[in-house]
Amino acid sequence: MRRMLSLTDVIAQHSDLKPDETARLADLVNTWDMLADLSFSDLILWVPDVDDNVFWAAAQCRPSTGPTALQDDVVGEDIAYDPESLVVEAYLSRTICSTSGNKLSAGIPVEVRAVPVLLHGRVIGVVELHTNRMGVRAPGALEDAYLETARVIMGMLTRGEFPMAGDKTVPWETPHVGDGSLRVSADGTIAFASPNAMSAFRRLGWMGDLLGEDFIALAARIAHERREPVDEVPGPLLIRCRVCEPELETGQGTIRLRAQPLLEAGRTHVGWFVTCRDVTDLRSRERELVTKDATIREIHHRVKNNLQTVAALLRLQSRRTQSVEAISALTDAQKRVAAIAVVHEILSQGFDTSVRFDEVADRLMTMVRDVASSHTMVTMTRVGSFGLIPAAVATNLSLVFTEVVQNALEHGLGDQPGEVIVRPLQRDGRLVVTVENDGEPIAADFSLGRITSLGLSIVATLVAELHGEFSMEARDGRPGTRARIDIPLG
Repeated sequence: MRRMLSLTDVIAQHSDLKPDETARLADLVNTWDMLADLSFSDLILWVPDVDDNVFWAAAQCRPSTGPTALQDDVVGEDIAYDPESLVVEAYLSRTICSTSGNKLSAGIPVEVRAVPVLLHGRVIGVVELHTNRMGVRAPGALEDAYLETARVIMGMLTRGEFPMAGDKTVPWETPHVGDGSLRVSADGTIAFASPNAMSAFRRLGWMGDLLGEDFIALAARIAHERREPVDEVPGPLLIRCRVCEPELETGQGTIRLRAQPLLEAGRTHVGWFVTCRDVTDLRSRERELVTKDATIREIHHRVKNNLQTVAALLRLQSRRTQSVEAISALTDAQKRVAAIAVVHEILSQGFDTSVRFDEVADRLMTMVRDVASSHTMVTMTRVGSFGLIPAAVATNLSLVFTEVVQNALEHGLGDQPGEVIVRPLQRDGRLVVTVENDGEPIAADFSLGRITSLGLSIVATLVAELHGEFSMEARDGRPGTRARIDIPLG
């Protein structure tokens, strides 16, 4: 099977282009769909080999506004020692070259043009355009506007002026030529508007004609009908020296724009080509998600508050109880409720599908030490990171971790000073946590199957629910005990 090569793959294997030149070509490939759609052409980016008699196809783009002229993917193919190639001619002449007549490709007449790409006076690549002449659309205002804009952009390519600095494209939001387009003259007057652009502005509530309107003034009138107030002043819609991608919003809808400045020879500014896309439904879904996110965070906040109230009631009850056994049981229950509350507090601060568990673990370690009788003489250390833990796992893990750390303090160290070391490691979709203490080792005949401790019973049950494994053993060659938690995170 043939491996799909990327732009950087081809350049790394065959060319000696510098990093800034490679970055320039990458920027071109990120935005050249505009040229493909405007020219109704397939595009191929050829980069020179170390031997500049050889060129390699580094990227390819097909138009969405017309039929393709190239049925096959040519990335990775080469042109070698062919003086009649348009690519070679454009590379050497530094000018746009084209066929005098239509060439046949798979029986289809195809017009071919080659446009050199310059950076700092050096040709770093050639864009070859293949136009399927059988699919050429009937002449009209839209076709004329597209082809004229394509001509200007090809000229900018040869002078190193395209792509231009400005707002980066957002793949799922940036409008394309087919979404709707405007040609705005240098004085800001709308000289052309595609049918899709007209529909997009109708969605905003504009019922008039766009042709002949001052684009900035029109946008200002529309801005007065925003759906909601904003805290900041929106940026300019048209800038002569950079690409900008603003939005227009009214109570009825939202459209996203991308304004590409157009320059002729001598950096003469001749206007902008503006693409537009109706993103009303997208913005509505985003608002719904923000609302749901806020609701879920509020739920976690309230659950945390309720759990803290329960913990406070348990603490109050333990203070009014005379039985040592009852006090111990209530204290343990308070600690377990507080452990769950810590997880909900973290989720309420920034709800996500995963929890950064290091903060949870550190707070639980502090909480367990504070209630231990020997906490002033114990050093607790975490070595390593838990990483991101799925929210569905975090609650059970917090309880397991709390019980294991408390067991290390109470049964491993007792009233003696010592050290507890927590070593988390996440790898290959699993989390392994070891909790070590340097106190008394466990009995030689210790078995988890015969445990009577409620805490360790809770640990064993919850780890089993997480489809993991739990074990305890004496440390190798050193005093103390090692507990090991191994759970999958899938």
